[in-house]
Amino acid sequence: MIIPKPSFKFEKLYTGIIAGIDEAGCGPWAGPVVAAAVIIDQSLFDDHLSQMINDSKKLSKNKREACFRLFLNHQAIRYAVGQASVREIDEINISQATKLAMRRAVGSLSFEPDQLLIDGIRDPQIEIPVQMIVKGDQQSFSIAAASIIAKVTRDQIMEELDGHYPQYKWRKNAGYGTEEHRLAMVKHGITEHHRQSYAPVKAFL
Repeated sequence: MIIPKPSFKFEKLYTGIIAGIDEAGCGPWAGPVVAAAVIIDQSLFDDHLSQMINDSKKLSKNKREACFRLFLNHQAIRYAVGQASVREIDEINISQATKLAMRRAVGSLSFEPDQLLIDGIRDPQIEIPVQMIVKGDQQSFSIAAASIIAKVTRDQIMEELDGHYPQYKWRKNAGYGTEEHRLAMVKHGITEHHRQSYAPVKAFL
């Protein structure tokens, strides 16, 4: 089985400014959903970036954070982050909230893209041409970089919330429905940061 690796294969199909988009946090029971939009200047892309960037799910926490630190000051990378709150997730559902986070990320970029490459099948319904790519984070450098930024940013948010609600172990489980998270909900109830529209959380209302 050939495992795909990110490249500029999809970016090279287009001219102008191309942004890759990915999200983090659709599945958790708590916390916001976060999206990132990334523009890579291919002329400034180097071997170090090429070797480091991959689908965030394939990288360890330390490697994701190392990539994120590299992105912060790298001249080839421009990015923006958007998020949708727990309240918005509960009001409009997670699919629509994810699209909202994507639109906010794109709207916060320094340059308006001419083309969007999006991981998965969620069209953010924005007035910019879109190509949706299943498993795009494994095939496109721009999307892979976005997946790393979205994941690290969301983990940082959950770590900060963990400082206020340590009993739920969000620093460790990022709000996902682990057994320790469920047991903490049984013992302590739910917080304003739990997604009340999600069935496992709704059961505690």
